[in-house]
Amino acid sequence: MAAQFFNRIGQLGLGLAVVGGVANSALYNVDGGHRAVIFDRFAGVKNQVVGEGTHFIIPWIQRPIIFDIRSRPRNVPVITGSKDLQNVNITLRILFRPVPDQLPRIYTILGVDYDERVLPSITTEVLKAVVAQFDAGELITQRELVSQKVSEDLTERASQFGVILDDISITHLTFGKEFTQAVELKQVAQQDAEKARFLVEKAEQQKKAAVISAEGDAQAALLLAKSFGEAGEGLVELRRIEAAEDIAYQLARSRQVSYLPSGQNILLNLPTQ
Repeated sequence: MAAQFFNRIGQLGLGLAVVGGVANSALYNVDGGHRAVIFDRFAGVKNQVVGEGTHFIIPWIQRPIIFDIRSRPRNVPVITGSKDLQNVNITLRILFRPVPDQLPRIYTILGVDYDERVLPSITTEVLKAVVAQFDAGELITQRELVSQKVSEDLTERASQFGVILDDISITHLTFGKEFTQAVELKQVAQQDAEKARFLVEKAEQQKKAAVISAEGDAQAALLLAKSFGEAGEGLVELRRIEAAEDIAYQLARSRQVSYLPSGQNILLNLPTQ
């Protein structure tokens, strides 16, 4: 009797464990920023997209496929050619996410790793098409226009696969070794030309300054000659008196000089060696 009792208890515990396992396998969670697509062994991929929270499925018949619908970054490097046949190494940084309503279609056609299958190919296609419209110099001077055109074309192309591109930016843009060396040599030549032009302009300005100064001196000489000619001896006497006043002022400031009474012109008590 005791053995039968414990045998029934064991069967009951096993049954509860089976029921608990079935209950656990019938529940699944969808975290924030994620969505789920249900695959049914009989009906295939259901068109319904499951939102966040805890949900029920039929164990062993249905299983959830979880997708992250938040924006994620991806860098795509591409080597292509410009309009003037220069090699261009360009890297595009893309923020992408799937369209939630199109997740069943994305899973059916592309799978969970849809970004690996889509983004490299369409990015290479768009970049090659856009870069080929510009020469190497325009890719540098008109980078904003190039980036805008790439963004428009790539966004339209990605929408065909149910992918949203939140941001597209060119993070790396370089050219071949030969072109880079040619650009450096051109910059050096331009700097030398600018320096030579500055020296020429400086010499021209110095020449003009010298001419203006000489013309001023000649004009001053003419004015003095004219003044002497018109004033005659009176102007000479005025200059002589001014010079005498200046000499007298300088001597008056000297402590070692004494003067005779008014009317005398001989200095006394001059220091002797």
